[in-house]
Amino acid sequence: MRFCVSGASGFLGTALKSRLRADGHSVVTLVRRDPAAPDESRWDPDAGDVDQAVIDDSDIVVSLSGAPIAHWPWTSSYRRELVDSRVSTTTTLAEAIARAPRPPVMLSGSGINAYGDDRGDTLLVEGTPRGPGFLADVVEAWEASAAPAVAAGARVCYLRTAPVLDGSGGLLKVIALPFRLGVGGRLGSGQQYFPVISLRDWLGVVTFLAEDADASGPYNLVAPEPSTNAELTHALAGALHRPALVPVPSFAMRAALGGLSALALGSLRAAPRRLEEEGYPFADRDIREVVATALSPSEESTG
Repeated sequence: MRFCVSGASGFLGTALKSRLRADGHSVVTLVRRDPAAPDESRWDPDAGDVDQAVIDDSDIVVSLSGAPIAHWPWTSSYRRELVDSRVSTTTTLAEAIARAPRPPVMLSGSGINAYGDDRGDTLLVEGTPRGPGFLADVVEAWEASAAPAVAAGARVCYLRTAPVLDGSGGLLKVIALPFRLGVGGRLGSGQQYFPVISLRDWLGVVTFLAEDADASGPYNLVAPEPSTNAELTHALAGALHRPALVPVPSFAMRAALGGLSALALGSLRAAPRRLEEEGYPFADRDIREVVATALSPSEESTG
């Protein structure tokens, strides 16, 4: 198939681009600079500008652009950037898809915080109403910006992605460091649910949804067995053969990180109900399997 990918230079985009090409698909990446290769196309989402011919020629358009959530501090201007960077990119692509003679499929980046910042023990599946919180507002605006593609009859899937764990980068590089130094521990009470997914399953889900002609709407990209922060702590400590004896109090995290602390202290017991119902075969079903896959032997040996 012919893919067009925005956000291809990020952690997930880089991995997806490699996976798709390894599987024999062609990939054009959208860049904001002058193209440096034949498989790059310049675009300016702030101006709503993208090469229409690239979109017309695509079977699948994957939108992964957006300013990083894990950024501190969350000033008022950065909060605006979190929203605007997602809305402008998704809108530009959705409108181009709507103009295409044969609208391609759109796989639109989204986040598991669609359900709010903290939902306690409530099981969160795709039909669960959204909850309160800034990140839920971000996701709502993000998903809504794909509306032109939906209205044009394109098949649109929203990738409600949990933190993706892999030794090659992303969140794991950050959270594993204290454990490698022997000062790891749970965050807050540790009883808050902290959804994750392995990189290989994230890539598998994206290709699964690209190929499934009946797939549309929101999907939770999370491992099937919900895990708590304490369980993640135990799995990391065990995999790295390090102690986990230094808990970080909730008040200290809130004082240091402000609104960003909700990412670590909020509880989201999310499950991938639709993916399981539609037959996606998860390779890593619980936190132990996700961590074991992320921390390959070669990764552990560098710790």
